[in-house]
Amino acid sequence: MYKSLEDMLKASAEAPMQKMVVASAADAEVLEGTKIARDRGLIEPILIGDENKIREISKQVGLEHENLEIHHITDPIKIAQKTMELVSAGEADFLMKGLIDTSTILRTFMDKEYGLRRDRLISHVSVMELELDRLVLMTDGGINIAPDLEKKIQIAKNAIEVAHKLGNKEPKLAALAAIESINPDMQATIDAAALAKMADRGQIEGAIIDGPLALDNAISEEAAKHKGIKSPVAGKADILLMPEIVAGNIFYKSMMFLGGKKAASVVVGGKVPVVLTSRADDAYTKVVSICLGELVAQ
Repeated sequence: MYKSLEDMLKASAEAPMQKMVVASAADAEVLEGTKIARDRGLIEPILIGDENKIREISKQVGLEHENLEIHHITDPIKIAQKTMELVSAGEADFLMKGLIDTSTILRTFMDKEYGLRRDRLISHVSVMELELDRLVLMTDGGINIAPDLEKKIQIAKNAIEVAHKLGNKEPKLAALAAIESINPDMQATIDAAALAKMADRGQIEGAIIDGPLALDNAISEEAAKHKGIKSPVAGKADILLMPEIVAGNIFYKSMMFLGGKKAASVVVGGKVPVVLTSRADDAYTKVVSICLGELVAQ
């Protein structure tokens, strides 16, 4: 089980190099992150977009080389389609979103024509360094707005699969709410309790799940102790399952922009991962997200 993003990077560098296709690659941060990932032996890139702009920026960041594969397409929809064609044909192992709308890339990804869908909801997973003795996964802060219990089950299963890919064979998942007791007026507490009981009965496998838990007693053993919570998950959570997207998005951005933490993010649930970062994310975030995508794609 990796304890840091650097541990992930080292493991990814030791694994066989994979091909990653970048949809709409003409962006300095995207290409800088791609260059670093290639230089570290993580991926071999395939770039799609305006070739003149890609070559100009690639030269600026030092990515350009004689074997650089570029597909010149400028229409966003056609860029997304070409991206999925390459992945579907096995010419790329996974993909990364560049300067293209998230809705365009994910809608095309989910098109049955390309065969990249599974019988599973897609969801966003972030892997975060929070100054603990472990990496913590957080989901979903990027795609599913207000998931009901059925969707939370699938979101949980996606995150558990990512944890397994990162070497944690029995992650502890905390189903979060504002409080740690069940309140019929707070749906998040009811969903959390249901998830915990489903895990107890083997309906959700591969993880230890408890909830409802508030954030403090999910990650702090001291906070859990003060509140008298006895749980194998309290204070030791490896996965934080957010009640809805607003909580997840604010938590992620608070950690990044106020707490100065680092994270990698990926969309899972399909047959291949999609590296999906914010335009505001720096090159390092894009590198570790590429690394996460490469590990999940293995």
